[in-house]
Amino acid sequence: MSRFTIPRDIFIGNGAIDELSKLTQYKKAIIVTGGHSMRKGGFLQKAEDACKKAGMETKLFEGVMPDPTIECVLDGAKAMQEFEPDLIVAIGGGSPLDAAKAMWVFYEHPELTFQDIIDPFSIPRLRTKADFVAIPSTSGTASEVTAFSVITDEKTKVKYPLADYEITPDIAILDMDIPLTMPVSLTADTGMDALTHAIEAYVASNHSYISDALAIHAIQIIYESLFASVQGNAEARARIHIAQCMAGMAFSNALLGICHSLAHKTGAQFDIPHGRCNAILLPYVIEFNAVSERERYANIGRSLGLPGQTDRQQVNSLVEAVEKLNRQLGIKQSYKENGVSEADYMKVADFIAKEAVADPCTASNPRETSVEDMRKILDCAFFGKDVEF
Repeated sequence: MSRFTIPRDIFIGNGAIDELSKLTQYKKAIIVTGGHSMRKGGFLQKAEDACKKAGMETKLFEGVMPDPTIECVLDGAKAMQEFEPDLIVAIGGGSPLDAAKAMWVFYEHPELTFQDIIDPFSIPRLRTKADFVAIPSTSGTASEVTAFSVITDEKTKVKYPLADYEITPDIAILDMDIPLTMPVSLTADTGMDALTHAIEAYVASNHSYISDALAIHAIQIIYESLFASVQGNAEARARIHIAQCMAGMAFSNALLGICHSLAHKTGAQFDIPHGRCNAILLPYVIEFNAVSERERYANIGRSLGLPGQTDRQQVNSLVEAVEKLNRQLGIKQSYKENGVSEADYMKVADFIAKEAVADPCTASNPRETSVEDMRKILDCAFFGKDVEF
């Protein structure tokens, strides 16, 4: 038996943020956001004005930084407990959306500790106090439609992916005006995150006919449109914003794999954006997993019209296509080229490999992966060299 869960409503279009003004059944809304980009672009004010138009009293919780920490989550939960909203609106990149999801948990269940919810599907029932609206500003994490939230323990520098269908938002709003404000590097990094989501969902052990359809179409759109999106093409950027949402619906249900397991751990240690970590790791993970999942990776290659008669040739073409896309986007293909020194890498490589095996995403990877395997993949990604898996 399988399950497929997405938000009840997904609103898509230019100016879609105004849908908040129609939520007249709510009395108080807390709006969670990141640094200054949503305020600078006027979107935070639009969200607040729309909530007020619906008759809601509003409160802002600003300043969620990239890679939100447990401390940030608990601060936000405290603000919610004091304000007592019946609607939580998260607007911005993946970080404020993820943070707001975790805040939601502790708002509804203040008796819990972070350790109580780190195991997958251990979050108790929500929505006794508030519903949740997510408005993404970036085109990658798809947190607006997923059952995931990634929170960092700043003491150990370990990222914990919280996973539970309870934290799937009730409403997602894809306002096409917002991603047009993304800078080039962020567009590239988040786009590669979305591509990785779709590819990992397609080969994940929990995949289904429904997730397959979303994943393969998302892969096609992202592969064909990402470079144009990075170049500033508005239509391409809109296509990517929808495709990353499709990828999110796919992986939220099919789950992910070891590319994300390693990206979670390396991003926290090396201070490299999550999407870029995925971009670096993806070719090596495909090569590793193709040992046991060659046919499905080959299906991806064929869906993109890549050259090759045999499954092995298609897998090779897919790896080469990912590497070529990275080069087009200006993403360097190794951690070493991205500024990580060999001395710093060697200090934490074994720790990263061990933590990656314990990451929840590893359980749904199509090939069983040991600590030694993780270290081998990690070495490839650090030095930028291929090996036989």
